[in-house]
Amino acid sequence: MDQRRLTAVLAHLTQLPAAAVPSATNAFESGQTRVKWNGWGYEDTEFSLTASGEVFVTGSRYEAAGQELPHAREWVESEIGVETKIVAPSGPPPAAFTPSVENQEFLRAIDSAYARISFQGLERLHHSHGHTAQEIYQLRYGWPESNRLVDCVVWPASHEHVETIVEAAHLHNVVIIPYGGGTSVTNALNPLTGEKRMVVSLDMHLMNAIKWVDRENLTACIEAGAVGKDLSERLAQLGLTLGHEPDSAEFSTLGGWISTRASGMKKNRYGNIEDLLVNCKLVTPTGTLFRDLRVTRISAGPNLNHIILGHEGTLGVVTEAVMKLRPLPEQRIFGAIVFHSLEDGIRFMREVAYNRCQPASLRLVDNEQFRFGRALKPGSSRIEKFVELLKRGYLTQYHGVDLEQLAACTMVFEGSKSEVAAQQKKIYSIAKSHGGIKADAASGERGYALTFMVAYLRDFGFQLGFMSESFETSVPWSQCALLCTRVKETVRAKAKDLGVSGEPFASCRVTQVYDEGACVYFYIAILFQGLEDPIKTFSALEHAARVEIMACGGSLSHHHGIGKHRKEFMQETVGAMGLQTMSQIKNTIDPKNIFANGNLFDVSSK
Repeated sequence: MDQRRLTAVLAHLTQLPAAAVPSATNAFESGQTRVKWNGWGYEDTEFSLTASGEVFVTGSRYEAAGQELPHAREWVESEIGVETKIVAPSGPPPAAFTPSVENQEFLRAIDSAYARISFQGLERLHHSHGHTAQEIYQLRYGWPESNRLVDCVVWPASHEHVETIVEAAHLHNVVIIPYGGGTSVTNALNPLTGEKRMVVSLDMHLMNAIKWVDRENLTACIEAGAVGKDLSERLAQLGLTLGHEPDSAEFSTLGGWISTRASGMKKNRYGNIEDLLVNCKLVTPTGTLFRDLRVTRISAGPNLNHIILGHEGTLGVVTEAVMKLRPLPEQRIFGAIVFHSLEDGIRFMREVAYNRCQPASLRLVDNEQFRFGRALKPGSSRIEKFVELLKRGYLTQYHGVDLEQLAACTMVFEGSKSEVAAQQKKIYSIAKSHGGIKADAASGERGYALTFMVAYLRDFGFQLGFMSESFETSVPWSQCALLCTRVKETVRAKAKDLGVSGEPFASCRVTQVYDEGACVYFYIAILFQGLEDPIKTFSALEHAARVEIMACGGSLSHHHGIGKHRKEFMQETVGAMGLQTMSQIKNTIDPKNIFANGNLFDVSSK
């Protein structure tokens, strides 16, 4: 046997077929099963109140579940300025829904080209929104009849199904809105008001297979409906990882990550989604865009992957992708550092980036967010409380840390034992030069786990009468500290101008470290009771924050995307020529505007 044939045979043997790969749980195949209709996450999980008014977490999915959070009540009453009691419970689901527009020719054309189809009202509603604060407010307190719903939900089971559905939509002038995990925070999923054509939500959850795994080249072909957490668990059974872990990993899908140009908490080690993507299939109204190459890099004109990345469902449907994998790390260790101020922490992160020694995850929270995180700590035993007092005394008395000014950094180290040891030594050495004090690893682990609970807190806040949101940006290091300060100041000043009672909550965290800058997340919350139009007021506050972000040199979005929520800023971001280029691509690929979700920029239908 010659060398070429032997190499081909060995490559074939290292590629695991679908039958050898763990299958998905299909937990979300209906797009509604086990998740709330009017908020974030699982139906069995929420922040609630005991009879005595203490905060606790229901369910059993998270570490804090079933435990009281004795400090949460004090934080709500002191920081937000409201009593910890339910004053704005959610209303019931809508009793009736607008009739569906039905294009019978289209429906006949796709017959048998799907696994399931539904015209049921609640499923239509579930697929007609994402998770902006404004959308959740409407779900809880009155969904306007003027809000256009999708007319039906279709679940394809194969790439061929999707091709048939898209071809029929193009032929019969039907709108398609791709649907992954439904976790969008940019108004990306709601149909355009005034759309007269039939609108179909194409739910990709059933297309969740790992079609093959190539161990030698560390790649895998994965269908677009694979949910992040489930995908990670299946790959782990093979000793592998994708390494992409966004805050929404329990619900968001591979196709959604590609379509929004997503980023994850462990980007520092594994890269953003564009770094992990080898190639993918995009089904468009004029054909399937696909580059059948698995090479690491190619110089053959513009990279077509970058037309697909971030298209936000305006060009077609991603059905599958070849992704890079890594072996599961030998070791995973959490860490935490306390700094005297946010500015000290930012200088530390800048030096870490300069030395390119950042661990898998590195996140710095300001004082407001640090106190917020502390408030969510479960109750402690007497011994634990005593140890906590000793730690506080160590920080304040020995190191002179002001508890009202400090910032905290949480870390995740991943790799071989020697690699992790070297990372820790380097990181803690740099931290010490910026006045950083090493904290216990448990704080780092708890801070990382808390990420998956934050969205549940927003729903709890609604019940207490305040409305909250998170949004992100990327910013050069030279502007990072200024941006953090100025945006929080803007939120407080604008809230006062808008007649919001009380002091708004405004905090930030710095994360996703790069050579030239970082991603910054902001969290804001205001009391909405008593406001004439809470959605209008909150939207004005968000707008003011975004204007200030961009005035300070920040980007329109680091990884959430644009949707319809931020598209008014697109020309300022990409320029008139940039918008024209995007428009020309759209008109060529989708001349009838079949993918008419209205994201990124305005398009007239034909």
